Amino acid sequence: MQKQFNQKQNPGRRIFSSRRRGSGRFVNSNIRKNTPKQKSKDEKLRIIPLGGCEEVGRNMTVFEYLPTGDIIILDMGMQFPEEDMLGVDYIIPNTDYLKGKEKNIRAVVFTHGHLDHTGAATLLMDKIGNPLIIGSRLTVHMLQARQEDYKKGSAKNLKIKLVDSYDKVIQLGAFKLRLFKVSHNIMDSAGVILETPTMTVIHPGDWMLENDPDREAVNYKALARLKKPTILMLESIGATHTKERVPEREMYKNIEKLVSEAPGRIIIGTFSSMIERVKVILEMAEKYGKKVALDGYSMKTNIEIAKKLGYIKFNLKILIDIKQIHNFPDNKVVVICTGAQGEENAVLARIANGEHRQIKFKKQDTVIFSSSVIPGNERTVQKLKDLIYRQSDNVIHSEIMDVHSSGHASVEDFKEVIRQISPTYFMPVYANHYMLKEAAKLAREVGYTNEKIFVPDNGSILECKKTGVKMLEEKAMTDPVFVDGLGVSDLQNVVLRDRQILSEDGMLVVIATVSRRTNKLIHNPDIISRGFVYLKENKILIEQVRKKIVKIMAAKDPKLPLQDEYLKNKIRNDLGQFVFSKTGKRPMILPVVIEV
Repeated sequence: MQKQFNQKQNPGRRIFSSRRRGSGRFVNSNIRKNTPKQKSKDEKLRIIPLGGCEEVGRNMTVFEYLPTGDIIILDMGMQFPEEDMLGVDYIIPNTDYLKGKEKNIRAVVFTHGHLDHTGAATLLMDKIGNPLIIGSRLTVHMLQARQEDYKKGSAKNLKIKLVDSYDKVIQLGAFKLRLFKVSHNIMDSAGVILETPTMTVIHPGDWMLENDPDREAVNYKALARLKKPTILMLESIGATHTKERVPEREMYKNIEKLVSEAPGRIIIGTFSSMIERVKVILEMAEKYGKKVALDGYSMKTNIEIAKKLGYIKFNLKILIDIKQIHNFPDNKVVVICTGAQGEENAVLARIANGEHRQIKFKKQDTVIFSSSVIPGNERTVQKLKDLIYRQSDNVIHSEIMDVHSSGHASVEDFKEVIRQISPTYFMPVYANHYMLKEAAKLAREVGYTNEKIFVPDNGSILECKKTGVKMLEEKAMTDPVFVDGLGVSDLQNVVLRDRQILSEDGMLVVIATVSRRTNKLIHNPDIISRGFVYLKENKILIEQVRKKIVKIMAAKDPKLPLQDEYLKNKIRNDLGQFVFSKTGKRPMILPVVIEV
C-alpha cells in the first residue's frame, strides 16, 4: 500500500563537518558505478554503518548489494552534542559515501520514531534524492510532522510506503524486505529482515525482552528459521546492564503513588516520544481529579498524532493549556513536558533557568525525571538536577525511585535473544565502542567464536559473500555533520576549534592605524580584550602588548609596500608568543590594519 504523508522539523539550521578521528583508508564513493551483471561468485553484500557505532545516537546503516549497486538505508538518526561542541544543536550522519549513488537507493527504512533513528531525515532525505521511505504507521506519521515543520509543504514531495502487515514482503532490487515486531518503549517499533542471495540480515532496531506480565511478550525464535547464512545486527546499549529491567507495572505504580499524594503541582519530564507513558499518566490524572498541561512542541505534536491514529484515548476535559495552570489549585495540576535530558531550550531547562513564561518552580512542587540518561549527557542532566533541587524539595529520579522503565535489554536478554535467533554471524551495533565489545563478549559466552563476531566502527565495511564474511581494510567517510541554528552550509572543524579557544582563553583584537604614505603607525595601537583579561585591572600587560606591536611595526622596512596579510600574520604569531610567555594563555588574536 503506497501513501504520501507530510513531515516536520525545525527550520534555519547550519551544517558543518569535522574530520573524524580514526584509522583506515577512505573509500571514494564516486569511483564505483553500476556495472553489468557479473558472475554469481562476485556477488556480495556490503554493510556500512555511517553512524551509531562509536556513540549513542546518529544511527544510520547502508546496505549495498554488488554488482547490481542496489542500496537500502536503515534509519537516519541525530545525536546530542558533547560538551566541547560549543554552539552545536545536534549531530547527524555524513552521507558522502552515497554521492553519485543516489539513483541506486531503493528505500530508506525506519525502525521506530525515536530521534536517534529519525532525527536527521529532514536534512538528509533531499540530499540523497528523496528515495522511498518505508516504516510502520506511527513512525511515518511522526516523520510527517517533523518534515512539515522543517519546511511547510515539503512533505508532499516524499514517497512513503506504509507497512501495515509484518507478513508483507517488499522486493527492492536485490533485497527482499520484511519487518517484524519488537518490544521497545515506543509504539509500532519494528525490526528489519533483509534477504539477499548471499546473506540474510536481521536487525531489530532498538529492542528489549518484555518482562511485564500485563504486556504481550515478543518471541524471536521464528527468526532462527530464516534463510542461512544470517547475520544478527543487535543494538547494544544494554550490553552492560546487569540488573533486570524495571517492569512497567512497577514504574507506573510508583508514579501513581506520587500523583495521588503530591502536596503541590506535579511536573514530569520525559521524552516526547513516550506516547504510551503520557497516556497512562493522563488516565491517572483523570482518576484523581487533576488537570494536565502538555508543554513542549514535540510533546504536543506526538500526542496529537497518536490521538488521531486512535493509539490513545482520554477525556479531553482533563487537558488544559499551560497558561491556565494558575486557574486551579496546585495539588490539582500535572505538567508533562520535554527536557529531561537537560536540552538547553527544552521546557524543563527553561523552567529551571527562570525563563519559562508560565511556570516557576515552587518548594512544594514534585518534579519527576521519567527517563534514562542518554550516555554522554550525564553532566548536563546532573547540572539540571542540581538547579531544580535548589528550587524544589521533591525531586524524584531513577536513583531514588523506579520512575522510568528502559526500552533496552539487559545482559541476560542479550544471551537469550542470540540463542533464540541463532544467527550464523553476530555484529553488535548502535552503541559506544565499549558497549559493542561487551556485547561481543556475551556472544562468545553463548558459543560464538571470534571468527563469527564482527565489531564495527563508523565507516567499517563488512563484505558478505557466499564464501564467507570479512571486514575490509578501507573505510567509508563518516566525518560527523554538526548542526547549529545559523543556517545551512558546509564548514571545517576550524569553527569548533575557534569556539573552544574563545571559551577557554578569549580573544585579543589589535587595531593598527598606518599611514599610507610613510607605512608607519599614526598612533598607539588600540587593544580590545574579550574573555582574555579585564583591561582596567591589567594596564601593565596591555601597555607591554602595545609596545610589542610598535616594535613589530618598527621592524618592518618602511621602503617596502605595505603587505597587509604578511603584517597581520607577523602580529598574530609574534604577539601570540609574547602573550603566552606573560600569561600562559593563548587567546585568539585578531589583527586589524587600517591604512589612512
